Amino acid sequence: MEKKRPQWGSKIGFILAAAGSAVGLGNIWKFPGRAFEGGGGSFLLIYLLIVLFLGAPLMLTELSVGRASQTNIVGTFRRLGHRRFSWVGLIGIGGAFVITCYYCHVGGWVLRYVLGYATEAPKIYADSIDYFYNMLGYHGEGATIFPWVAILFAAIFMTLNAVIIIRGVESGIEKFNKIGMPALFLLLLILLVRAVTLDGSQAGLHYMVSLDWSKVSFDTFLAALGQAFYSLSIGVSIMITYGSYLPRTENIARNTAVVCAMDTLVAILAGFIIVPAVFATLGEQQIGKGGGFAFVSLAKVFEQMPGGTFFGVVFYLLLLFAALSSCMSLVESIVAFLTEHFSWQRKGTTISVCAVMFCIGCLYTCSQAAYPIKGVWFDAANGITFPAFCDFMEFLTDRIMIPVCALGCCIFVGWVWKPEKAIAEIEQNGIRFGLARTYSILVKYVAPLAILTILVMSFATGSTLS
Repeated sequence: MEKKRPQWGSKIGFILAAAGSAVGLGNIWKFPGRAFEGGGGSFLLIYLLIVLFLGAPLMLTELSVGRASQTNIVGTFRRLGHRRFSWVGLIGIGGAFVITCYYCHVGGWVLRYVLGYATEAPKIYADSIDYFYNMLGYHGEGATIFPWVAILFAAIFMTLNAVIIIRGVESGIEKFNKIGMPALFLLLLILLVRAVTLDGSQAGLHYMVSLDWSKVSFDTFLAALGQAFYSLSIGVSIMITYGSYLPRTENIARNTAVVCAMDTLVAILAGFIIVPAVFATLGEQQIGKGGGFAFVSLAKVFEQMPGGTFFGVVFYLLLLFAALSSCMSLVESIVAFLTEHFSWQRKGTTISVCAVMFCIGCLYTCSQAAYPIKGVWFDAANGITFPAFCDFMEFLTDRIMIPVCALGCCIFVGWVWKPEKAIAEIEQNGIRFGLARTYSILVKYVAPLAILTILVMSFATGSTLS
């Protein structure tokens, strides 16, 4: 007898889980810096248009394909009668695997900083750069040790993910997100109130709502494209897997709109928190993006902010919830494939996969500072290079795996399976999809062209587009 496939226990459970997957670290520490570089309100407008005309249709495409197949991302193409497109699913699983390898370690760093701000904030304030690099095993003047602190907290973070995934879709992922996502929004609101009431924050607020087109270039559009794809969990098997757990009665068009809106709201709120706070404390020239900004530069913001230590704890708790909800969705897509394709047991598969990804991720952490571990890369601007292994892993997913998987899904739905079948899936149980014609045009022509642009420009310029 075929084992009954798990499903989401409720509509709100799916929405919160999908939003939790989409809302990740990139929303909170990358988006504000990109918004600042792209002219504040100008970038926000460009980003909103990209989410509306590209992000939402791509998410809807993946959800409709997943629900139609009711199986994992690799089995999806086989069940829909096009086995030759299984390579798309394999790239999606591969991308999720590589991302999880390093994402679980960054999540461990976040957990370390929650504890750090709660117990030894003065030590962080004294030398935020030294504190960060000590965690990664660097002790100045070339002296390095094994980064056991960062590794330990990454192990704890990965264990939390494994425990939740083992409990299953409804009892694990859904239950966590029903608590984690409301908590995340509450923490965002607390930080927003603190940021906009700081003396000097008005200049940052004004910048975020002003349209400064002088800072907009072609790279701005590429950055917004990459940010939207990465942020919405497109191209890494997650939404196809999550869609496969949806019952036929769900309105996936409406759910897509809600998830995209929640994800975008988090990114915008993060921009309205970080940009005004940095304007008020350090000055606009100190705004950055990425891990160095989140772990090093923001320490100076919290140090100068009244009640800053408390808000530092709140901020890293916010990051922790975002990291957990995203990481568990990546792990779930991998576990779903392995348990269904090979008929493995969920508990043993989860433990084994998490252990392997954690171990590979140790190379990511070690290459940050302690050891000169290298990868290999090529682009037209720089030729063959040997970047740090941590950069290599991010290049591999951001510049190849995510866009190629997303492109494969667009080609499959737009030209092979056909948009009419996706629309029929969306319109199950008499649900009317009023944007069907627009959706067909976007998935057949506009989205593939945008993704190809990301791929070509990434290798032509060597720029980071994620």
